[in-house]
Amino acid sequence: MITISLRPVGRYWGTISFASTLYLCPILDLLLTDIPAKLQSELRLGLQEALVNAAKHGNNLDPGKSVVVRFSLVDNQYWWIISDQGSGFTPSLEGDSDPDDYLPPDEAESGRGMSLLHQIFDQVKWNRKGTELTLCKQLESRRLLSLRR
Repeated sequence: MITISLRPVGRYWGTISFASTLYLCPILDLLLTDIPAKLQSELRLGLQEALVNAAKHGNNLDPGKSVVVRFSLVDNQYWWIISDQGSGFTPSLEGDSDPDDYLPPDEAESGRGMSLLHQIFDQVKWNRKGTELTLCKQLESRRLLSLRR
């Protein structure tokens, strides 16, 4: 089941909540509805990786646990806050850590997704418990033409 709330919360944050699953196409379509076409593919890849991590590694694909995504456009920045109900992990405090550090040794190959997140998004932050991921993508701002000479 997918629950969607687009009513204003704070600074107009929408919310999507869904049971842990890897069937993410409808979720991604909803999250990317208002994203400019030139950013769609890149952000789809990044958001898919983040949602897979929450459902698979966070909630262990337990359909009784939910993934919640809050999203907004604030001051030319797209924001997504993705929360799971898992036991969490200890996120590294340093930005240049090895992405394999986040996963058990038998799943280290999957850790390359963490690296992808840092390449796609301008900000990637986890809460202390490791159950909530905040992602930000800055829109290119147009330079205003100067009328002075």
